[in-house]
Amino acid sequence: MTAPRSVVITGANRGIGRAIAERFVAAGDSVATIYRSGDLPDGVFGAVADMRDTAAIDAAFTAIEEHQGAPTVLVANAGMNRDTLLMRMSDEDFTDVLDVNLTGTFRCVRRASKGMIRARAGRIVLISSVVGLYGSPGQVNYAASKAALVGMARSITRELGGRGITANVVAPGFIETAMTGELPEATQKTYLAAIPAGRFAQPTEVAAAVEFLASPEAGYISGAVIPVDGGLGMGH
Repeated sequence: MTAPRSVVITGANRGIGRAIAERFVAAGDSVATIYRSGDLPDGVFGAVADMRDTAAIDAAFTAIEEHQGAPTVLVANAGMNRDTLLMRMSDEDFTDVLDVNLTGTFRCVRRASKGMIRARAGRIVLISSVVGLYGSPGQVNYAASKAALVGMARSITRELGGRGITANVVAPGFIETAMTGELPEATQKTYLAAIPAGRFAQPTEVAAAVEFLASPEAGYISGAVIPVDGGLGMGH
């Protein structure tokens, strides 16, 4: 029986982040989240912070370290979108999304990597999106933020790979959540027609990919982009 790992997942209060947290709890790990609001899965320690606030994120990690030790697994999942067409997109629409999705991820990785470097072991998993490499009208800001995570993971790999730390990207496609359930039926059919698998994914299918990348068996995988999109992106 291996000792439980200290796992931090940002945004574990809903959707994909919640499914990932539940999977690590079921595996017997010590799981914590940095989040803004909402209820958490059973067994998850919560620290409230805004991804845009460096001091708050640092304080959240300190609280988590006091509770369960320095994290050896970080899953950067928290994100936001503010969709609108390019010509209508304001500077704030663009920079706010990047500040949460990209710079917020950087703030968490920078803070979590301190303990990983000391331990000479760590798993960093960044949650991107098929949109990051496939593109999507009305999502210039979101797609840019998610595409940038690939460059971040690959740079981390080159910088920290010799210290037993891996950094990978998981790129989900359309996931069956409350949000997709509220889409008009015609819109859902259009999306489904573009997906070779012919269905939306379950959040647990994304969580399974994350769990594998965080495992000892994935120690020689780093700088990779793992799509969980039913074939939608197909190598983009």
